Amino acid sequence: TVLNCGHTAFARPNLVRPWNILSSLPLSTPSLLGLGALASAIAYWLMTRPRPMRPSVDLQAQSVAVDGDPCCRRSALLPDNKLQDFYYEDSKTAYAIFQRGIKVSGGGPCLGYRKPGQPYEWISYTEVAEQAQLLGSGLLAKGCQSNSSQFVGIFAQNRPEWTISQLACYTYSMVLVPLYETLGMEAMVHILDLAEISLVICDCEEKAASLLENKEKGVSPKLSCLVLFDEFSEAFLERAKKCDVEVLKYELGRENHRDPVPPQPEDLAVVCFTSGTTGRDCCHLHNYCDLIIIRQVSSGFVVIRHDDVSISYLPLAHMFEQLMQVTLFCHGARVGFYQGEISLLMDDIKTLKPAFLPVVPRLLNRIYDKILGSVTSPLRRTLLNFAVRRKQAELRSGVVRNDSLWDKLVFKKIQASLGGKLRFALTTSAPISPTVLSFLRATLGCVIFEGYGQTECTGGCTFSMPGDWTAGHVGAPVPGALVKVVDIPEMNYLTKNQEGEVCIKGPIVFKGYLRDPERTAEALDSDGWLHTGDVGQWLPNGTLRIIDRKKNIFKLSQGEYIAPEKIENVYMRCVPVLQVFVHGDSLQSYLIGIVVPDPEVFVDWAKERGIVGSHQELCQNPDVKNAVLEDLKDVGKKAGLKSFEQVKDLYLHPEMFSIANGLLTPTLKSRRNDIRRVFQEQLSAMYSKTTI
Repeated sequence: TVLNCGHTAFARPNLVRPWNILSSLPLSTPSLLGLGALASAIAYWLMTRPRPMRPSVDLQAQSVAVDGDPCCRRSALLPDNKLQDFYYEDSKTAYAIFQRGIKVSGGGPCLGYRKPGQPYEWISYTEVAEQAQLLGSGLLAKGCQSNSSQFVGIFAQNRPEWTISQLACYTYSMVLVPLYETLGMEAMVHILDLAEISLVICDCEEKAASLLENKEKGVSPKLSCLVLFDEFSEAFLERAKKCDVEVLKYELGRENHRDPVPPQPEDLAVVCFTSGTTGRDCCHLHNYCDLIIIRQVSSGFVVIRHDDVSISYLPLAHMFEQLMQVTLFCHGARVGFYQGEISLLMDDIKTLKPAFLPVVPRLLNRIYDKILGSVTSPLRRTLLNFAVRRKQAELRSGVVRNDSLWDKLVFKKIQASLGGKLRFALTTSAPISPTVLSFLRATLGCVIFEGYGQTECTGGCTFSMPGDWTAGHVGAPVPGALVKVVDIPEMNYLTKNQEGEVCIKGPIVFKGYLRDPERTAEALDSDGWLHTGDVGQWLPNGTLRIIDRKKNIFKLSQGEYIAPEKIENVYMRCVPVLQVFVHGDSLQSYLIGIVVPDPEVFVDWAKERGIVGSHQELCQNPDVKNAVLEDLKDVGKKAGLKSFEQVKDLYLHPEMFSIANGLLTPTLKSRRNDIRRVFQEQLSAMYSKTTI
C-alpha cells in the first residue's frame, strides 16, 4: 500500500500516505525496526513520486491570434508579433552554432561511429573543427571560392565525414548541395548542371563512378574534381584522368591551411532538393538554423545536455536530420552514426543508448506493432493494457517518467530495446496515429514531440509544446513562423470554420528555388507566404491539426475530391497491412489500392480465418484478398471514411515498398508517380473489371 500510494496518478484521497502511519505507531513502545522501515518507505516515496512537468505557457492558449485574426497565429512563447530568427546572440549561423558547441562541450566528444560488433569511437568537437578547416582549405586550394556563389556537392551516406564536409563548407562560406541515390541519376545530372557544380565529395568509389559515367557521356561537362572518403583504385584514377576529372583523397588540405571565412546570417547555406515527386530544390540561408527545438524544448524541464547522445540514420541530405544535428551541436551534445545498414539500426541504438531519437511515423508504427505482436497470452495482454492506461493517466496529469512500478514490471524490456536512456524523441515528416503516439509515450516512458513542416520551411513550422502530451495535433507555431489557414472553396475548407490551406511566413521560410523565379513565385505569394498544399484546422487550444492534403488531391468521375494520403493513414491501422497505396482516376467512379501485407503477422492472420499458405501464396489467394478488403472497409468505416473514399478492389503485393526499389523517398514517404508506374498493369487490370 505504501508503494502504490506514492504515485499520485494512482492515489485516491482515502488511501494512507506514509506519514499517516505515524499516528498508528505505539509511541509508548517505539520499534526501531518499524521506524527504519517507515523511513525507508518515506525515502522511496520521495524519490519515486511523480513530478508533473510545468509548461512555460498556458496549454489552453498555445498560440496567439495576430492582429485579431484567429486564422493567423504566432507562438505564445513570443512577447509580441516580432518573430525570432536565432536563440543565442553568439549563434546566428550554422558555423557559429558549432563554435558554441565547442565551448559548451569543452572540446568533448562530438561525432561517433562504430565497426560491426564494436563499441562507438568518438571524434571530439575540436578534432571535427580542425578536420573541417583542413578539408575547407583543400577545397580553396583546388579553386573553390569563399562565397555563397560557390556550390559544393556531397554524395554520401550518413557518417562523420558528411558532417565534417558540411562544416568545411560553412567554415569558408561555401554552399552545400546534398545528393542522394533515390533522386535518380537524371535528377542528379540536372542538379550538377543547375548549380554549376565542379567538385563533389563522395563516400566511396562506387558513387563516384556513377558520377564519372555521366561525365564520360558528356552530360556533366562541368564536373572536374571528385573527393573520396574511402580509398579508391588505380584503375578508377586512370579512368577519371581520361575525362579530365581529378580524384583526390579526403585529407587534401594539410599543406594549404587557410583561416576561416565565416558566413553571415543572410548568406546562402544549403540547397536542399526535396525527395517528393516534384524534386524541387530549396535554398536556405544560414539563419535556417532557427533552432525551433531549442526554444520549444528548452523550457525548464526538457534540457539538452552536453553529455546527451543522438543517433543519425535519417538522411542528412534532408533538412530534418540537418536541423536535428545543428540543435544538438548548439548544446555541445553528441551524434553517433548508424553503421549504414537499417537491419543493424536497433543494435546500433542499443549500443549507443541515445537520450534523443529523431524518428518518422513509419518507425514508430513498427515499434508499436512489435510490442503488440510480442504479447501473445491474454493475461499478459491484459496486464499491458492496464499498465498503459495507468501511465497514460500520469501523462494527462503532466507526469513523464520511466521509473514507475509499471516501468519496472512491464516496460523495462521495451525501453531497454532502445538503449534504456531515451528521454525524448521527435517525430515528423508524416501524420502519426494518436493511438500509436499515446501508447508509445506511455510504454517508452519518455517525451515524444510531434512536429510539422516541409523542406521549404526548414523542416518545421509547428511543434508540440512541452507539457502538452495530448495527441491528434502537430503543436503550435514555432517562434520563427507565422502560420495561417486560407480558404479552399473547392474542398469546402473555409476559414470561418478555422480550416483551410496551411500557409507559413517568417525567417524559417526558404529563399526560393534555385535559379527558378517562376516556380518560386508559385510557392511564395507576393506577401511572402509559403503555401504548403496541406489542409489544417486550428483547435481551441491554439494548436494545429493536419486534416487533409491539397497537393495530391484528385477528382473521381462523379466530381468527388479524394485525398489519398488521408485514406492511407487510416488503412495503415489494419492489422495485416504493412504498407498501402490508394489510387484513383478522374475517369473512374471508385478507388483501388495496392497493399503490402505485414510478413510478421500475415500468415497467422490468414490461418485464423482458415486459410493456410506461405506469404507469397496468400498474396495470390482471392479469398485472402477479399478478407483484407473487408478489414480495410471496417477500419475505414470506424474512422469515418465516406463510401466514395473506400477502396473497392486491391492487389496484394508481397514485396515491401523501399528506398532500394525506388518506391519510397529517403524520408520513407511513398513515391506516388513511381508506384503508379511500377503497378500500372495491376491498376489497369482492376479498373478493367466490368463489375465491382
